[in-house]
Amino acid sequence: MESWAWTFACGSARSKKSAAEFGPETQARLNRQVRFSKMSDNGQSDRMSILRRQMVESQLRARNIRDPRLLEVMARVPRHEFVDEKFQSEAYGDHPIPLPEGQTVSQPYMVALMLEALALEPQNVVLEIGTGSGYQTALLAELAAQTYSVERHSHLAEIARATLARLGYQNVAVIVGDGSRGLEEFGPFDRIIVSAAAPQIPPALVDQLSEGGRIVVPVGGPGGQELQLLRKQDGAPVLTRLDLCRFVPLVGAQGFPSDW
Repeated sequence: MESWAWTFACGSARSKKSAAEFGPETQARLNRQVRFSKMSDNGQSDRMSILRRQMVESQLRARNIRDPRLLEVMARVPRHEFVDEKFQSEAYGDHPIPLPEGQTVSQPYMVALMLEALALEPQNVVLEIGTGSGYQTALLAELAAQTYSVERHSHLAEIARATLARLGYQNVAVIVGDGSRGLEEFGPFDRIIVSAAAPQIPPALVDQLSEGGRIVVPVGGPGGQELQLLRKQDGAPVLTRLDLCRFVPLVGAQGFPSDW
């Protein structure tokens, strides 16, 4: 089961400089900032901005997340826009948020831990397995040149596409399919992140990783998992164990069966 769909959208920004004076990445970021500021009334926007800054300080910096680009982006991207309205008041809490199809938006710290381990660079092409709400996809879009995201549930993929488009993200592609197989047609990838637990790091993903690239994936069964970082050096995998974690299963040909 695979269908292919790209999400491209852009906004406009008022500035003392003309659009031509900015690079395309800077201009896109300015466009998104204008969109973010218009999404709620000023009181709501200010309150959520304060909650984001508190999240960064108390949940991320306090736990030794240090990547300045990552901290800046997580202080800016509106996480509450990626969850159901009834959960928006909890969006910046130190816990996951429920999604349809039995999925979740991961705890902010876990998102930050995985993204920091990727050591993202602005020119990177990224493969994300498990789009979910699209929140992490948005962070990746801010931190890398292009993100391809694979989601097994078409309903979630549709919601994520709509949210990402509404927020003005141009450099993302949300695709429905078996994420355990990767996305060979668009590889190789500089970075790969898997937001679901696999029995082992899927061989297809290792094959689609560029030389010098990084994969972050939770490995283990339903009782709990271990977050692992794999780097490809001289064609060989180098494994680092990062932390204990708990994720929903990666269902697919190189993952778990659907009856976990």
